[in-house]
Amino acid sequence: MSEVGTSMPNVTVRGPEVPRNIQALDPVFDVSGLSVFYGDYEAVRGVNMIIGNREITAMIGPSGCGKSTVLRCFNRMNDLIPGARAAGKITYHGEDLYGDHVDPIEVRRRIGMVFQKPNPFPKSIYDNIAYGPRVNGTKKGMDGIVEEALTKAALWDEVKDKLKQNALSLSGGQQQRLCIARAIAVKPEVILMDEPCSALDPIATTKIEDLMQELSRDYTIVIVTHNMQQAARVSDRTAFFTAEVDDSGVRHGRLVEYDETSRIFTNPSDKRTEDYITGRFG
Repeated sequence: MSEVGTSMPNVTVRGPEVPRNIQALDPVFDVSGLSVFYGDYEAVRGVNMIIGNREITAMIGPSGCGKSTVLRCFNRMNDLIPGARAAGKITYHGEDLYGDHVDPIEVRRRIGMVFQKPNPFPKSIYDNIAYGPRVNGTKKGMDGIVEEALTKAALWDEVKDKLKQNALSLSGGQQQRLCIARAIAVKPEVILMDEPCSALDPIATTKIEDLMQELSRDYTIVIVTHNMQQAARVSDRTAFFTAEVDDSGVRHGRLVEYDETSRIFTNPSDKRTEDYITGRFG
């Protein structure tokens, strides 16, 4: 493919340009031949990718291409959907994530998730954060846990004097950061984010993006986003998905290209990626 010219969007990518290589130095997830079915329908087909430790990985692509479906495989949220099943293999630190001996509840404790729409519990700010640790049996030091989680989510200074206030009284951006703090409170290693800024205004979005980069010092983060500029701003690696129709006329989500974000947005190796990045489709 020829060099991409001025048709590429004007975006700033994170970090220096590095040689094209998807082999992370310290892999957290290793995905091999992943396909996801809803009943007999194969929604996503043949995904291979590696998620690196303490990196931000972004998944981009048009609606219906399987981004969120793949994201939910990383903490087995698809198990909660009747008829859903995963084929292929996902390992987490070398352990088969879908092995018979693996407890999905423990998986979700270690691999937290923040959803598209903020979903605080109809409880106080304090009780929202304390909920997970209490369920896990923590009885002492709760004040410190709450303060630490809210501090890491860049929310402590805004709410420290109103911890007994109902969380639903917070703004949308504050609610989303509260949900991030709630995920952090149970001390996960990985945070999954499914369109975390889609319902937020630009100022709140900037705060969440800054927070993601700060959190990546301690956590592995995987995000799904329709905002290509957001992926370019915050992520280390980007996976581009699209939907293809097979010979039988059935639509399947496919991973087209996975690479360092700087490469994806300046010199993608697949014409389909270039077409999506430049706005020719999607």
